[in-house]
Parts: sequence; C-alpha cells; structure tokens
Amino acid sequence: MANTSSARKRVRAAQRKHDRNRAVRSAVRTAVAKARRAVGGEEAPELGRLATSALDKAAEHGVLHPRNVARRKSRLMRALAAATAQPAAGARRAAAQGTKSKSTASQRKTAAGKAKPVTKTVRTAQRSRRSAGSETERD
Repeated sequence: MANTSSARKRVRAAQRKHDRNRAVRSAVRTAVAKARRAVGGEEAPELGRLATSALDKAAEHGVLHPRNVARRKSRLMRALAAATAQPAAGARRAAAQGTKSKSTASQRKTAAGKAKPVTKTVRTAQRSRRSAGSETERD
C-alpha cells in the first residue's frame, strides 16, 4: 500500500487511466471485429472507416502504440481490399469446385516464366540489374 499522499494520488490516477484505457481498447477491438465480420458485405467500407478512426484515436491518446495501430490497420485494409477484388471467372469456378484453376497456377510465375524470388533483397537486386541493363541498351 502507498505510504505518502502523493503515492496514494498516483495509485488513484493510475486506476482511472487503467479503466479509461481498457474501455478504449475494448471499443477498438469491437470496431475491428465488426469490420472483419462485414468483409465482403455492403457496409464493410463504412465499418472499416470507423475501425481505422477508432484505432487512430487510440494511438493519438497513447492507449495503443502507433506501430501496433499501423499493423492492425494494414491487416484490416488488406482483408477489405481482398474481399472487394473480383477474382477471374476461372478462379471463381475453381473455388466453387474446390480445385485450383490453370489461371491461378500460372499467376504465380512472372512474365518471363520464372518463379518469383523468395526474398525482397533478391527481387531488388534483380530489378536493379534489369534497370542497369536497359539504360545501357538505350544509349
């Protein structure tokens, strides 16, 4: 137990902040959960906007870390974008049948017919080599 009056006051203040932060975190989780459940529905964009707003406010007030908020918003936006993107007709049929279509298998390869490199570093190196080669060809 706190012995001084200032220590007792800090305990009371900490309890108030704890209760307020807990309520904000709960509201954020609820907003994100509603947006995730609505993915693919017509109210998804509005719920996504409300969820990102709640996340931003929580970061602004110091309830959640800004990087945590950025990560959550990124994941939510990716889920919403994936749901709104229309798959190719062959992919839709294959998904309905539970099999992979030829178009989805061929999309994994680049235009040159090679599989994509695994790491970003390898992709960056290849891109810089390609661009360096194209500059010398133009001159």
